[in-house]
Amino acid sequence: MSALSQIPSRASSPGPQASPVTGSDGRAGHGAGPGGGAARARRFPRPDFWSGAGLPGLVFVVAAFVVPMAVVVVKSLTDPSPANYSAIFTSSVYQRSVVDTLEMALVVTVLCLLIGYPYAYTMARSGTAMRTFLMVALMLAFWTSLLVRTYAWQIVLNDTGIVNTALRDWLGLTSAPIHMIRTPFAVYVGMVHVLLPYAVLALFAQLRSIDPDVERAAQVMGARPWRVFARVTLPLSLPGAVAGGVLVFVLALGFYITPQLLGGARQVYVGQAIMQQIEQFLKPGVGAAMAVLLFVAVLAVLGLAARFVGLGKILGVGMGRRR
Repeated sequence: MSALSQIPSRASSPGPQASPVTGSDGRAGHGAGPGGGAARARRFPRPDFWSGAGLPGLVFVVAAFVVPMAVVVVKSLTDPSPANYSAIFTSSVYQRSVVDTLEMALVVTVLCLLIGYPYAYTMARSGTAMRTFLMVALMLAFWTSLLVRTYAWQIVLNDTGIVNTALRDWLGLTSAPIHMIRTPFAVYVGMVHVLLPYAVLALFAQLRSIDPDVERAAQVMGARPWRVFARVTLPLSLPGAVAGGVLVFVLALGFYITPQLLGGARQVYVGQAIMQQIEQFLKPGVGAAMAVLLFVAVLAVLGLAARFVGLGKILGVGMGRRR
């Protein structure tokens, strides 16, 4: 009984014993104290409802993108061998398709920014009614099927289409139809129509984040409207222009339907070159290698742009709203 009675007094008396938080060597214990529990919570966060709700989407992305891309990579290395990549760089068809694709993507990007900036600026600075009208018009074009829009331009730009009919019969400006279909011009028109909404939405989000009081302050200080735009609005909206331009450029690199239907035989783009290798030349390994190189080029462009404007701004993630 005497030994048992001394146990509480020893536990309560101060001494060199190890505390619940720190051991005898002064280091923190693993299982005691609120600090250890918080550290474990940070290392292993508890799953919540939204984590579970996002799991099906993650599974879909893996099944619909990661797995097929892995199959393409394996095919490019094994059908018949990694020599597929050396065959690409020695192919004059592929080299010409790369040049044509880069030229087309660059021209389409510049045109989308030149056309989209005034449209986005009007949307950002107009009233509610005008902004709603412009947004609905933009989204109607965005929601229309890509194939329908491309065939519509094929009808409009044809030798007997509405443009040539107006120039020849209504206005009398030409005596013979102007050949516009199956040309780079037709490809540029169709691609700009398809990709313009991406540039407009990126520019609109950036312009809406600019406080109008900044522009008013510049006007109060005596700056004229064109100087306010050049010195205030344009520099502040450049991140949105870069984001929209990168998005349009990346999407234009891999387009197939619009260049195939509106372009001519002289212009062979990367998407068409891949289809030629698979369907005409019966070389799926070479086509897979071309697809892998195109994917690497897209990642390189996104990575380079992310160093300047951020990947979230390009993809529209985390764009702040103007209060």
